Amino acid sequence: MSARARTVVQLSVTAALLSLAVATPASADQGGGAAVPLRVATYNIHAGTGSDGVFDLDRQAAVLRALDADVIGLQEVDVHWGARSQGLDTAEELGRRLGMRVSFAPIYSLDPVEAGGPRREYGVAVLSRFPIRSATNHEITRLSTQDRNPAPAPAPGFGEVTLKVRGVPVQVFVTHLDYRSDPAVRVAQVADTRRIMARERAELPGARQVLLGDFNAEPSAPELRPLWAEVRDAGTGTGGTYPAAAPVKRIDYVAVGKGVRVRGASVPEEAVASDHRPVVADVSLLRRTGRS
Repeated sequence: MSARARTVVQLSVTAALLSLAVATPASADQGGGAAVPLRVATYNIHAGTGSDGVFDLDRQAAVLRALDADVIGLQEVDVHWGARSQGLDTAEELGRRLGMRVSFAPIYSLDPVEAGGPRREYGVAVLSRFPIRSATNHEITRLSTQDRNPAPAPAPGFGEVTLKVRGVPVQVFVTHLDYRSDPAVRVAQVADTRRIMARERAELPGARQVLLGDFNAEPSAPELRPLWAEVRDAGTGTGGTYPAAAPVKRIDYVAVGKGVRVRGASVPEEAVASDHRPVVADVSLLRRTGRS
């Protein structure tokens, strides 16, 4: 082969390699790539009871398994609360059925009915396929359902876990905002949420944030407006979530912070296992800072 011919072949090979490099998506996760895929979900489990009034954790576990989510936020979680949930630790039971790690954050923690028994607790939880590196139960403003004459006051039940997903630190928050028609408590809770998430973000620079929960308000509610300045509603355009049998409102959310891209979200047509429908979203965690 002549020198000229060898030069042409070498140039052709170089051009092909350059074309292949250009064609590789910038978001592909190849070791030091830009994005890491993650599937997240939220589900208000109504203490294990479906819209038909039947307590059935196996049924709820089947719904959760079908979501195929890596991280799931749960609301209305009973832990040895009482007869309505057969005295079970519903967080641990669901975690065991799904083979996922569990972090429970009680809103209420009451003395047992009988001495020596477990505490009666109710709150929120996170299920995770990834190891939970740390867990915190933050306080936000609440109007207790356990006091005869409640007044708004700081109370626990805003759960946070820190994960590391293929090298990317992720702070997952799960919440259940006030259900009353008067939005005053939710206004305070949104302010608390923003403050806590900002503080936690500053303490772990580069962490990506995901907020999961039942906000008890629709996306256009004025009390949620400040929250949308901090996080993005991943479920925009999806269907209603409550009541499960025939949804008329979308009050359950997956929301994401900076550096998290939403690739898709859906509300599965599950009408019976709880009184809410779940929400599931596929997101990408950007490795590099300064991108959204």
